[in-house]
Amino acid sequence: MPLLLLVDGSSYLYRAFHALPDLRNKAGEPTGAIYGVLNMLRRLESDYKADYKAVVFDPKGKTFRDDWYPEYKAHRPPMPDDLRAQIEPIHAAIKAAGWPVLTVDGVEADDVIGTLATQAAAAGIETLISTGDKDLTQLVGPKVRWYNTMSNELLDAAGVETKFGVPPERIVDYLALVGDTVDGVPGVAKCGPKTAVKWLGQYGNLDNLVANAAEVSGVVGQNLRDHLGFLPLGKKLVTVVCDLPDLPPPTGLTATPPDTETLRSLYTRYQFRTWLAEIDGPEAAAGVPAQTVGVAEAPPPAEKIAVSYETVLAWPQFDAWLAKVQAAELTALDTETTSLDSFAARIVGISLSVKPGEACYIPLAHTAPGVADQLPRDEVLAKLKPWLEVADRKKVLQNAKYDQHVFANHGVALAGIAHDTMLQSYVIESDKGHDLGQLCTRHLGLETIAYEDLCGKGAKQIGFDQVDIERAAIYSAEDADVTLRVHNVLHPRFAGEPGLSRIYHDIEMPARQVIWQIERNGILVDADVLSKQSHEMGQKIMALETQAYELAGQPFNLASPKQLGDILFTKLGLPVKKKTASGGPSTDEEVLTELALDYPLPKLLLEHRSLSKLKGTYTDKLPRMINAQTGRVHTNFAQAAVVTGRLASSDPNLQNIPVRSEEGRKIRTAFIAPQGSSIVSADYSQIELRIMAHLSGDDRLRDAFAHGEDVHRATAAEIFGVTPLEVGPDQRRVAKSINFGLIYGMSAFGLARQLGLERSAAQTYIDRYFARYPGVAQYMEEARQTARDKGYVETAFGRRLWFPEIRSSQAMRRQAAERAAINAPMQGTAADLIKLAMVAVQDWLEKSALRSKLVLQVHDELLLEVPDSELIDVRTHLPRLMGQVAELAVPLVVEVGVGPNWEAAH
Repeated sequence: MPLLLLVDGSSYLYRAFHALPDLRNKAGEPTGAIYGVLNMLRRLESDYKADYKAVVFDPKGKTFRDDWYPEYKAHRPPMPDDLRAQIEPIHAAIKAAGWPVLTVDGVEADDVIGTLATQAAAAGIETLISTGDKDLTQLVGPKVRWYNTMSNELLDAAGVETKFGVPPERIVDYLALVGDTVDGVPGVAKCGPKTAVKWLGQYGNLDNLVANAAEVSGVVGQNLRDHLGFLPLGKKLVTVVCDLPDLPPPTGLTATPPDTETLRSLYTRYQFRTWLAEIDGPEAAAGVPAQTVGVAEAPPPAEKIAVSYETVLAWPQFDAWLAKVQAAELTALDTETTSLDSFAARIVGISLSVKPGEACYIPLAHTAPGVADQLPRDEVLAKLKPWLEVADRKKVLQNAKYDQHVFANHGVALAGIAHDTMLQSYVIESDKGHDLGQLCTRHLGLETIAYEDLCGKGAKQIGFDQVDIERAAIYSAEDADVTLRVHNVLHPRFAGEPGLSRIYHDIEMPARQVIWQIERNGILVDADVLSKQSHEMGQKIMALETQAYELAGQPFNLASPKQLGDILFTKLGLPVKKKTASGGPSTDEEVLTELALDYPLPKLLLEHRSLSKLKGTYTDKLPRMINAQTGRVHTNFAQAAVVTGRLASSDPNLQNIPVRSEEGRKIRTAFIAPQGSSIVSADYSQIELRIMAHLSGDDRLRDAFAHGEDVHRATAAEIFGVTPLEVGPDQRRVAKSINFGLIYGMSAFGLARQLGLERSAAQTYIDRYFARYPGVAQYMEEARQTARDKGYVETAFGRRLWFPEIRSSQAMRRQAAERAAINAPMQGTAADLIKLAMVAVQDWLEKSALRSKLVLQVHDELLLEVPDSELIDVRTHLPRLMGQVAELAVPLVVEVGVGPNWEAAH
């Protein structure tokens, strides 16, 4: 039977753009979407030999659905500039490769595909629709199949019903109920896929459901009745039109011979060396430089691997897998658990993989009705424990820190963590997402099963222990399998990148273990102190509200932007500084701060907001976060969240407790040492300024630090042309603002605003600064230029800090990226230093067999809990340990403080 290939070109575009790294040619033009689309088409052609084929794209502008419903796709974000720039060359390359390209004005690609597929089926032609859009599964039938190139997922009618729970002819009803957030088509509120499938299974179709809507119970039943008026339009919007006039017949969609000259020109311009070599040979391609990305060229299409996943339910199976992992050079390991809270989580199952495509799942604590007999969890862990705790049995995990906590909850000290795919990805491309699904899409060309597909989401999400074992086994074994496969793709990239290799092997992986230990240690918090502070803050907040009512002349809700706007700008007539996206006057913090310079109510509102935030975020919340078993607060440090390499604290966030206000500093007094111990704070002094001196090579700045001078006083002396002894407080304040402001790329406008100066005066100060510190000016320009040329800058240790917006056509985004590129090497180098310090301190504590322990890391500061008997030893060694982790062009100075609580120590 003849075959027609219909490709949803618009789906390909977006999926390729978001899946691949930020590929660019030497001219800085983006190339990732071009490469991805062409690569997927090449794979499709190699897998399916078609008689007829076409790539169909959405047209520019509105379509007939916009006339039906003005909100249709209205809230979609605009196409990214870097993607828009690739549209024309993508069309040109597809046509040059011999594919017919179809775009119909005012008609979406889905409708063109639907009409052609319908015509082909009537003519006895089989159709394969290649897309990632689930809406097109409504077209699947005896002669039409749906194929996702990126995940190799091929669906016939039975496959659609297995995947969605309804057959193809009910997909439209299903979509009308659940809605389509991407296209802006609202569904029935709180009606998710499971509810839609249940209703359609019970009533047969949407019409019968509507006819019997009165008998549907619960809140969601009322939501259905409230939505009845929109359902006909919703169904119309998600229905693919299959009878468009004036399209070419399917038999007219034949391929043309490749236009070699055009392809050669495009491959040369966009630096696709492998494909150019196919045309002209390796010698011709050798002269074409590689694309600028974290690797020499875009990753090749993933090798197709036949998978074999085993569910381990009997001891002989377990013994066979235990023998495999004991003999393996490297094993991928993953756990399924009862909770995302790493201290509360308990193991539900374990998955293992020693070979790509081969994995097992060992269910241990599933509780679903009718569940199969499982091996006893305690006995399995006892048998696995020797292997789990042996350091020379190497393991690779995705986000190993979480699994290490989970095993510790069961008394297992997981060792041999040789690799972490999340950290590998973070080091290679810090600006991308690093969860396992994203890594599989980006590096394996695979779409994996999502957690929500098994457990649902929102209020109705079930625990993993309630998932059927057969479904859980496929999901879990796949996780272990793809973790190993992602590692096999990512880790070899370090071989040719010594800087990145050092960041991964010598900084991130050793720091990972210390971060886990800090989280495990936790820190003591005095709930009584916080309770007292919360009461005091509550009294102050009420007093502020009373004062606000007096100033406004009436009571109002201080937390309501609308009421606040009415009071400030309508009743009191204060000047409107800026407007919100909806056109109303803004009452954000920036506006209130500016108004507070001249008016009392905005100043009072800022104080009210600050106290309310402190009370809600810390004094009220922290006592509830004390672990019942340990009596401590255990924060989570995200190691792969911040582009610059910094850690991000959450649940609770202990890095953002404000220290400029008295109330904020008081909160730190609640972080205490146990009796007989003290809190020790070790903080790098002026670390980012010292790194600026190191990176810029500026002689005057380096001399100031080398001689132990007050660098702000020294800078003031240089700018104002006086001796350091003659520098006054205001002059030092100006110098300090410049020193720190320039680190963050501050402009003359920003400095003028901060210091309350005329812009010309601020520019004069900056000009004098650069005249006296020319190395700093040169460094800043070189940082900007490096970011423009490469798309990234580097820390002193080789960490790459990516800035996708550096080539944005929007000036504000581009300028923000340039400012960030100036600061990032300093902040990133500081992050590298503190991680090295953590490793050095922890190593010394363990080798010295001390009872002291690291309990917190806050940017440039380490916090330790130290028994009084070890206090002298720790105070003596900390400055040396932290000061010698790296050799910079200026000394690293560490300030150490001691006290019964964090505030006293700091």
